[in-house]
Amino acid sequence: MVLGIIGLIAWLLPLVGFPVNIVGLVLGLTQGKHKTFSTAKAGVIMSIIGLVLTSINSIAGAVMSVMNTINAL
Repeated sequence: MVLGIIGLIAWLLPLVGFPVNIVGLVLGLTQGKHKTFSTAKAGVIMSIIGLVLTSINSIAGAVMSVMNTINAL
């Protein structure tokens, strides 16, 4: 769950957001079979949200970079 919370903040920097959210997702899925199922479930949900936000941020940054390059020509 801690990595899910950090991932919700780390999406602002895609180079940090992707690894944090992926590790949080994997650890949350592996812990889902143990006693702390509700905490693991919350961590998985937050990691998925963070991963989606990180992906959107990465795509938006790439599009903005391409548009700036095109405008510079």
